[in-house]
Amino acid sequence: MQLAISKQKFIDTWGALGTEWGINKSVAQVQALLLVSDNPLSTDAIMEALTISRGNANMSLRQLLDYGIIYKKVIAGDRKEYFVAEKDIWKWALKIALMRKQKEIDPVLGVLTELEAETKKDKSAEGKALHQTIHDIQTFTDQLSTLVERVAGSTRGELLLKLLKLVM
Repeated sequence: MQLAISKQKFIDTWGALGTEWGINKSVAQVQALLLVSDNPLSTDAIMEALTISRGNANMSLRQLLDYGIIYKKVIAGDRKEYFVAEKDIWKWALKIALMRKQKEIDPVLGVLTELEAETKKDKSAEGKALHQTIHDIQTFTDQLSTLVERVAGSTRGELLLKLLKLVM
């Protein structure tokens, strides 16, 4: 019984954490449920376990499939769709980081590069201050983008060594 309580606590906590990261609560809860499940789960089982509608379950599953952090699993003799989570935290964390970079960082970099070129022409004190602010944000964002790309391209061992070098 304690294991069931622990699993539910994890699912609830992961759902709350997901909302802090801008992820729909149900999406995070579905991932958490699949992470703690030993066997593939059908949409019906997910709906029942999380007390969510079929539409909500299907939308959450689609988003997780799009992220590449859950997979469909075929069970011989059964026509239902089943799902399993990517259990390797490194794999799914990097997939999410790359996806978020593409959706959030890359578009901002384009705008910042454009604004930096536009504000460079203004020689007034206010224009120079705006240019410097945009330049600083663009430099930081570019470095963050490069970091995400390098981390995503690293093996686990290389990644740990790089992170240790950063903190030491």
